[in-house]
Amino acid sequence: MHPALATALTRIAAHEGCDRSALPPLYDAVDPEALTTVLESNADVTVRFEYGGYRVVVGSDPDEVTVIDADR
Repeated sequence: MHPALATALTRIAAHEGCDRSALPPLYDAVDPEALTTVLESNADVTVRFEYGGYRVVVGSDPDEVTVIDADR
């Protein structure tokens, strides 16, 4: 799993007040392996998807992660 995806899951778990393992499977929202391939492609990319009631914006750098409550 790409570190940016791990960061997104950690931030969502913190918002939810739970452990990452309590979150729904990521593959219900996106294909984590395909997303990792895109993020590691050395291209300047940004990927957006919805997961668990949140909008997630991920760049190729592990620090380029934004998690927004989808209800906002």
